[in-house]
Amino acid sequence: MSERKATVTRDTLETQITVSVNLDGSGTTDFDTGIPFLEHMLDQIARHGMIDLNIKATGDTHIDAHHTVEDIGITFGQAVSKAVGDKKGIVRYGHAYVPLDEALSRVVVDFSGRPGLEFHVPFTRGRVGDFDVDLFHEFFQGFVNHANVTVHVDNLRGDNSHHQAETVFKAFGRALRMALSADPRMAGITPSTKGVL
Repeated sequence: MSERKATVTRDTLETQITVSVNLDGSGTTDFDTGIPFLEHMLDQIARHGMIDLNIKATGDTHIDAHHTVEDIGITFGQAVSKAVGDKKGIVRYGHAYVPLDEALSRVVVDFSGRPGLEFHVPFTRGRVGDFDVDLFHEFFQGFVNHANVTVHVDNLRGDNSHHQAETVFKAFGRALRMALSADPRMAGITPSTKGVL
């Protein structure tokens, strides 16, 4: 496979975001978003997905974090889509179960070319610190819409919202890593009976 790196900038009246990814990295990160708990979750994607991930974001967080979180998901999705290219030779599907103490989550990913999100995370409280956990749905919705992937997220159990979120993001990173891996038996071949994704 050729080098799978991309940088995308999104500039709106609400946010200014730049995301750089290396899908074949070592999990290094550099974040400047002003949203510490989101950065903690993004770090899980990078480290468990073995994706180098740099994100610089400013936004109208004086209102709330909604636009910034959603637009980071959008820009990350665009960067992943650009970096993965024509998808020839990738595994395409990925899945992971990740526990953290009492919490357990499953994430399944398909680089199908079709955006779709099933997000089933019954958070036991609405905030972790200052972060509104409803915004995680907006992050994933932005990602799938712009990466053109299908993602199923299920938190199977958990009592602690921090643990619930962390298992989701770790599992997402692991599922991405599996789906984006090179399949030596499919080198140069699109993993679809249609011949295109």
